[in-house]
Amino acid sequence: MDTNHPNYSFAKSKEEAVAESIPNLLPRAVLRHSSQILLDGEWHFSLDPKDEGVAKGWHLGHDYVDVAHWPGSIEEHVAAAKGPESNIPWQDKVVAWYEREFPLPARPNDNGGPHHLIQLTFGACGYETQVWLNGIALLTIEGEEVHVGEYTSFSYELPEELLRPINRITVRIADTMDADIPRGKQESHVYKRGGIWYQTYTGAVRSIWLETVERNRLRSRVGVVSIVEDNLVRFNFTTRIHDPDEYIIRLNVFKRKEEGIIASSDFPIHLEAGQKQQRLVMEVPNAKLWSPESPNLYRLVAQLIDKEGYIAEIETQFGLRKIEARGCCVYLNDKSVYLDGILYQPGAATYEDIKRHMLAIKELGCNLVRIHIAGVDPRIYNLADKIGMLLWVEVPSPHRSSYKSRANHFEELLRMLTLIETHPSVVIWSLYNEDWGAQDIATNEETRQYIIDTYHFMHITHPQFLVVDNDGWQHISFEGRLKSDLLTAHLYTPDLQRWVTILDDLVAGKLEGVAAFPLVVGDPFFFRRQVPILVSEWGGFGFPDYGGPKDADERAELIKDFKKELRKRPIAGDVYTQATNIEDERNGLIDAGTGELKVPAGLLNSRKE
Repeated sequence: MDTNHPNYSFAKSKEEAVAESIPNLLPRAVLRHSSQILLDGEWHFSLDPKDEGVAKGWHLGHDYVDVAHWPGSIEEHVAAAKGPESNIPWQDKVVAWYEREFPLPARPNDNGGPHHLIQLTFGACGYETQVWLNGIALLTIEGEEVHVGEYTSFSYELPEELLRPINRITVRIADTMDADIPRGKQESHVYKRGGIWYQTYTGAVRSIWLETVERNRLRSRVGVVSIVEDNLVRFNFTTRIHDPDEYIIRLNVFKRKEEGIIASSDFPIHLEAGQKQQRLVMEVPNAKLWSPESPNLYRLVAQLIDKEGYIAEIETQFGLRKIEARGCCVYLNDKSVYLDGILYQPGAATYEDIKRHMLAIKELGCNLVRIHIAGVDPRIYNLADKIGMLLWVEVPSPHRSSYKSRANHFEELLRMLTLIETHPSVVIWSLYNEDWGAQDIATNEETRQYIIDTYHFMHITHPQFLVVDNDGWQHISFEGRLKSDLLTAHLYTPDLQRWVTILDDLVAGKLEGVAAFPLVVGDPFFFRRQVPILVSEWGGFGFPDYGGPKDADERAELIKDFKKELRKRPIAGDVYTQATNIEDERNGLIDAGTGELKVPAGLLNSRKE
């Protein structure tokens, strides 16, 4: 395999140093000022149908018969290697191995100075991932021999003693149809492909890269909680230390496109070896708040400085905003806002596709995108921050309710929070959707207690978000208190008169006979407009399961009529199904390939009236 690469040096060229406006090519939101080496491209590839590769030492040497392009799914790689006739979805379990070589990169300070090491990062991969360097097993920074999860990034520090002039990296990826792991809408042993359930899309699904990082540094993750009344921002950092000592964390805040520092603060701190969380609070004087109409962003440069003055630096953007659910309404920065939303299922879309879709959604007149129980390229959050789009994110759901599935669900939530809590655009989180993975929510106290505990955890540790316990129906009442910040309902009908009746029943506080299941379970709950109502799925016109016209013009007229009825009532927002077609669901308002609208611009904007 060709190991030549356009840049196997970590030193910035003059052109790179000047061209600071070059877009971020990596699937991450927090930047580190070092050059990176993408390992995307051609890899050796083999399926391991008997799962014997570890026992037979494939990591020590193996005759790979096929090649595959990273990033890409195992399903795509099998089809490319074996031909379209082999594109039969795998059953029960799949194991695949990937391998390639890379030359030892040139690094600062004569290849191996005291401050630097090489880090290998996967943008997302899995569900299970194992990695070997030159035949030696690596551990993630968190100490995992096998990383689990396929929606978020993870990293390895490459031991200096293992590096050679030419290095071999070996990756084993495994996935199953296990209904206890977070699957979103990928098929499982419980839900099979067809209708609203999709083919699996697993494996090497995002970029992989090398970069030089400091031995002692702030990791590329920053949590942000703003206290707008006092212009205060609480930053949550993760320190990674090899050399315990006294350090200074210096925070400099700039206006997004300007160089002058508008706020700065130093925090002397003793740091032990390992990884830990640290919260730091600082004031941003005269801060302008972030909103869809005025997406004001600031640039944070955070530095870890050792006793010799050596600086390790990361950079991100953030905004100050406040989101609340009170009475009938959702309030952004103390002003009521109607949420004109749309459901978005990106599937296998690339980031270039996602950008086109997001801009088209903006053109539709939406101020909210509900990213539906899926992993997504994290650059979407930066994009939403910049263009002024509110986001509703969700944990990809398991497909069975069990102790194991709840444990996996919580671990996935933690991984997602670590990488998403920077962004002012993210305002709502759903824990579950339509009780997928919590099918016994009405009858099992353990299931309800887990969701209640997780709801409280989110409020305590991440107060910058609104939290929905189980979107669509069967929200949890405990002693008459709803354990959801929004009372959401999924309401599908193509009949306008039935729509009027359903909406009237909903706002009147009727909890049964409105959605497919009762809106509230657990202890008795009496709706008196103490929590905002949000119709978080409706329409879907053109999909056989939902009915309605397939013709774009007829669909647009019906959407207008349905939206008018929504706005006549004390409802806080709505989410139309959906943005783009995906597999059998052929009801998108946007062409998934081109980003062109199939309906008139502004169709979903009811705030203009």
